[in-house]
Amino acid sequence: MKKILASAGLALAIAAGGTAGFAGVANAQGVELRVGPDGIRPVIREPRRERGRDRCGEREARAAARDSGLRDPEVVRVTERRVVVEGMTRRGPQRITFANRNGCPEI
Repeated sequence: MKKILASAGLALAIAAGGTAGFAGVANAQGVELRVGPDGIRPVIREPRRERGRDRCGEREARAAARDSGLRDPEVVRVTERRVVVEGMTRRGPQRITFANRNGCPEI
């Protein structure tokens, strides 16, 4: 009986704690609850722009070019707005231009 009451109490505490996180809509996006061996703990994530990851890095651009079919991709030019990558395909040398923003979308 004690075990059932303890389990019910724990479930009630988790449910009450989970609904408390939904009180602020804007804050709900940056809060994550993790359950692990040390219990339930909130993790507050920083927005992407504050972490400085809103640009297309050279490594990410080479990986995107490789996914597009380039062999031995090399970044030849990086500007504020774009990243230019050159490499080889079956037909010969090829150039791909990516936007210099998060995710490296192809232009």
